[in-house]
Amino acid sequence: MDTLPPVPQVNGIVLAEPQESLDDATLRQRACAELLRQAAQRAGLLAGDDPPPQAGVMSEAASLAIEALLERELQLPEPSDEACRRHFDAHAARYAVGERVRARHVLFAVTPGLDVAALRRRAEACLLDLRCDPGHAAPGTADRFGEVARTSSNCPSGADGGELGWLEAGDCAPEFARELFGQPEVGVLPRLVHSRFGLHVVEVLARDPGQAPGFEAVRSAVAQTLRQQSFTTALRQYLQLLAGAATLEGVDLDAAATPLVQ
Repeated sequence: MDTLPPVPQVNGIVLAEPQESLDDATLRQRACAELLRQAAQRAGLLAGDDPPPQAGVMSEAASLAIEALLERELQLPEPSDEACRRHFDAHAARYAVGERVRARHVLFAVTPGLDVAALRRRAEACLLDLRCDPGHAAPGTADRFGEVARTSSNCPSGADGGELGWLEAGDCAPEFARELFGQPEVGVLPRLVHSRFGLHVVEVLARDPGQAPGFEAVRSAVAQTLRQQSFTTALRQYLQLLAGAATLEGVDLDAAATPLVQ
């Protein structure tokens, strides 16, 4: 007789309705949000009778209370000028002005009710196939990437072999742009690109690096990047403490590298 999986919950608060089919990342995100909501209640920042989230949506009061909680609990150092300069020297390409990338992709779209694990296996098999395709290293051979995009991509660009043309960072969803820009690679990227639309196998066909400004011109942007990195690290550590003191069922937070932070 098959045993039903445990109902995902945090300290007795259920994270998903029976009819919901959630991928692991969404489930972990809900668990982390619930840990923070309950911590805000214990800290007296949120009423004890605040209603649990419905379909992952919490009350406005809970959202504001979590903001206040994190502002109080996370001690974030202000990045020094030396740290900013080191970061800029190592990542100057990220701050280039006018950087463009010519790319194409195969999209495996995530839709409601879809088996995300099966979709990921298909996308990973496609990535391996295209990265191992010798045609990419031999000009004049058959265009395997274009063929796969035309038959498998869930994007209208599939009709054009997945061609996206020349892109600037502002033309893309932020999570997609982070994987494409400020990098040196040309060719099929070595890992799947995750976006709000699904999973992408991406080939960079050409890069135009644009012009890199001097440090002083982008110092504030560099400092903000370092603040965000500090926030991500501090949030992860704080959530680990909360999870260690909580009763969790049906959800694994060990795999949550950067929960709640995209």
